[in-house]
Parts: sequence; C-alpha cells; structure tokens
Amino acid sequence: MKHASRYLALVLAATVLTLSACRGDDKPATTTASTDSGGSRKGDFGPPQGKPVDAILTSPPHVPPATGRTAPAKVIVTLDVIEKEMEISEGVSYTFWTFGGTVPGSFIRVRQGDTVEFHLRNMPESKMPHNIDLHGVTGPGGGAASSFTAPGHSSRFTFKALNAGLYVYHCATAPVGMHIANGMYGLILIEPPEGLPPVDKEYYVMQGDFYTTGKYREKGLQPFDMEKAIDEHPTYVLFNGKEGSLTGDSALTAHVGDNVRLYVGNGGPNLVSSFHVIGEIFDKVWYEGGRHYQENVQTTLIPSGGAAMMEFHLEVPGSYVLVDHSIFRAFNKGALAILKADGPENKSIYSGKEVDYVYLGNRAQPNMAAVATAAKSAHAGELTVAEQIAAGKDLFNGTCATCHQPNGEGMPGVFPPLAKSDYIAADTKRLPSVMLHGLQGPVTVNGKDYNSIMPPMNQLTDDEVAQLATYVLNSWGNPGGHVTKEEAAAARKAKPANASEGH
Repeated sequence: MKHASRYLALVLAATVLTLSACRGDDKPATTTASTDSGGSRKGDFGPPQGKPVDAILTSPPHVPPATGRTAPAKVIVTLDVIEKEMEISEGVSYTFWTFGGTVPGSFIRVRQGDTVEFHLRNMPESKMPHNIDLHGVTGPGGGAASSFTAPGHSSRFTFKALNAGLYVYHCATAPVGMHIANGMYGLILIEPPEGLPPVDKEYYVMQGDFYTTGKYREKGLQPFDMEKAIDEHPTYVLFNGKEGSLTGDSALTAHVGDNVRLYVGNGGPNLVSSFHVIGEIFDKVWYEGGRHYQENVQTTLIPSGGAAMMEFHLEVPGSYVLVDHSIFRAFNKGALAILKADGPENKSIYSGKEVDYVYLGNRAQPNMAAVATAAKSAHAGELTVAEQIAAGKDLFNGTCATCHQPNGEGMPGVFPPLAKSDYIAADTKRLPSVMLHGLQGPVTVNGKDYNSIMPPMNQLTDDEVAQLATYVLNSWGNPGGHVTKEEAAAARKAKPANASEGH
C-alpha cells in the first residue's frame, strides 16, 4: 500500500509540473514565449521615416551591405528582366531568363518594417512576359498578381516587409516551372530590426536544376527540354547558374580567423538540396531562412523554393568544397563550388594536405578555358590537334589523373601506365572504346600484368573523349595522332566483349 501511495504521489507531482509548463509558469516555457517575434502581427513599425532609399542590388556571389538603419524606410527596388544567352558550362550555352542579367538574380536587402516600392522592368528585347513572386511579400501571389509585365513595359507595386528572414523570389508566369528552370530566381533578405551579427565575409550562393536537350557538357547552344523537366531528370545541377561559376579563378575567398556567412537559396524548380561544405562544420544554421538557428550542423536540407543562412569560423587554410551532398549532382552534374582560405597553418587542428583532384576533378584547375576554346573551334570547323591536346590535358587532370597519375605512370600493380604504353601503341584507336566502355580482365602493359577494373566513363561527351584520347596519344612518349568526335561516337555504339560494368 505504501508503494502504491508513493507512486500516486509521483504521478500527481508530474501532472502538476506538466500543467504548469503548459500554462507558461515554469522558466523554460516562459523563455520560449519571450523569444516569439510575433511574426507579421508585430512586423509593422509604422510609416517610413526620412527620404526614400534606393536599394543596393548586387550580383552573385556578392551581398549588399547591412542596411544600418534603426527605423523603417521607403526602399525603392528596380529590377530588370533580361533574356540572354550565356555559358552554362565550358563550350555549352543556354538562353537564360534572368532578374538583373545574372543567375541567380540580384540580391535584395531590406529591413523588417520597410515599405518597398518595387519596379519590375521587362526589357524590350525580351520575347516573353514575366512577373515576380517574392516569398517575403504578404499579399496575393507574393506580388505576382500585380507585376505581370510584357516586353518593353514596367510594373510597380508596394509592400511592407513584415517578416524578417531570407526568402526566395522567382517568376510565376505560366508555365511557372519553365520560367524558374530558365534561371528566374533570387534571394531577398529582410533583416530583423536589430540587424544581423557582423561577420567578416558574406556570400550569395543559389542552387538550381537545369534541363537541356543535349546530355551533360554536350557542346553548343542547348535548348530547354520540357519533358526532362516534368520527369525531374536534370542535365545540370548548378550553383549560381553555371558549372564552375565559383571555382578556379572565380572561387570564393576568405582568411584564417574569418567568420563566414553564406546566404544559400534553392531555386529548384524540382530538387531539394543537401547543402554541405567539405572540411567545415556550420557553427550556426538559420534553417529554412527563419529566425531560429541550429548549431554544429554538418549538412542542411534546403527545399526547392527555400533558403538557409549559415555561419562558420575558419581555423585552417585550404580549399573548402561546397556541394549538394546528393553527391552525383556535385561531381557529375556540376553542383560544386570552392572557398579558398589563406593564412597560417595550425597543425594542432589539422595536418593534412591541400584538397586535390580526388575531390575536385577538373574543377581544381584555375579555369577550363582550353575546353571552351576547343568547343568554339569545333563549332567553326577549325579545331586543331593542338587545341584538342590542350583541352584533353585539362580534362585528364580531372577525370583520369587520380588513378593514372598526372604524369601517366599509373600505380604499380594496380593501374597500368599510359606513358610509353605498348598497349596504346599496338592500337591507337582503342582508346575511345576503353574510355567509354571501361575494361576488365587481365591485360599486359609494358611487360607487366594487370587485372584491375576500369569503370566506363560514358558520362563524357564525344568531344571530350576525342580530346582526352588525343592528349594521351601525344603525351609521355606515346606515338601521336588524334581521335575525332566521329570516331568517339562510333566507339560509343560498339560495346566490346571485355567491357566493364564498373565493379
């Protein structure tokens, strides 16, 4: 009986504590309530004060400075819709529809409580009407209902920024998915009234998935493929609208000791991003672009049409690789960027070597200009063997050098050498087939036996296969010659008996 009474007393005590928490009587519940910003109900700080302010708009990856204001203002935003042809990868062009001439569109930064007068101008050269839906707008369509704009026309509407946060904007003209897939998205930051904590570096990165009729890296002007988009089979998944937009000479930069804040959005139109920085841990992530943050995060999900803010502190120098950790998107569709941090090493924290080709592939190169040059010459019918070799060298360093080594010597007993190779010399036209279909089973190269597996590299285009093969033929004491795009295409169709399945 005593045990039953004691149990009943414990149950009653637990019930009292639970009810107290529900009423807000205990300290944790009170603390949670006190951190409630009130949302849009408390986001109106009265009419604008002072003279109107022209918003500073920046192109990616740059971010406008903090507003630095303590009172609401009238902010005038003027954003131009520009349809233009730009590179989506080296030697591959695409007709983008843009806000401000870039993908993503211009970064917009205002303060909670501001009254925003928005001017959307559709350039006369445009072929399509467009509008804008800002996820930070309270009102029908996020502004889309008030901003339908024909080519050569301008629209204006006004909204009050009631909710602090990081928000996506995009075109919402039918077919909506097509407009977004062509690059019509960007970010608007609505600062909280107290502003954001100062940091040393701020960058603007936005992911998008793109759908072209040609395969990945197929050269020339590539049209939009509606069927691929409906089936959600992207050709490219990219940061800031172009493969390599934030690598090589265009990599983000910082210094050891810096606090770095990233504003990361996902325009979609289809895929969710698993955003990760290789070699760093996010000290804070304002998940879904809202007011609250999580700490010590390795990878954060960013939905299509969503955003997140994240901060990290740089302790050691090196190249930090930004990826969508749905990892084939990074290394086979283009969702890869680099932040290069310089400064003194700290061996007590990390003693390893600089990030290398294993991670970055050809994106470890300063640029891929030789590939673009070869593509232009091929399009004009003026491609030379020298241009093929130069492009093949860049591609080799990213595709083949990990196993066969940058000097072509391979790895003893594991990967056969390409340098002075009697296997290659015996049949110089076999290279395209080996690249495209792989190789398995025993082979003898330069008097030594090998029995490893080379996986098929059939993600390469016919141009790239021809360039790689031509480079190998003309390097490290091999017999020379060249391979054409047509020969690569023929090799793709003819699968040999000893082709590899990749494992």
